[in-house]
Amino acid sequence: MAWIWLTVAGLLEVVWATGLKYTDGFARVVPSAITVAAMVASVYFLALAVRTIPIGTGYAVWTGIGAVGVAIAGMILFGEPRTLLRIGSILLIVAGIVGLKIVT
Repeated sequence: MAWIWLTVAGLLEVVWATGLKYTDGFARVVPSAITVAAMVASVYFLALAVRTIPIGTGYAVWTGIGAVGVAIAGMILFGEPRTLLRIGSILLIVAGIVGLKIVT
């Protein structure tokens, strides 16, 4: 169950990090509320996950999911570059996440 909580936490990190783009510096109420709620929920699920997953692994996977998800969201939603080097770097992060899952 801990890995499910960690995955949920990572996906919520994608939501809040992407949501920051829509808050206009927290001046827009609805996007700001969604972003803050996703932040709180993300950390809560991370805390549940690291009850059993080592903190180093949990934190690395959480930030990895967030980094990969936000990079992909940026390409899809905001037209950020889709270069081979960027995509290759994202795949390296995914490989690191998979590697941590395998050895934990």
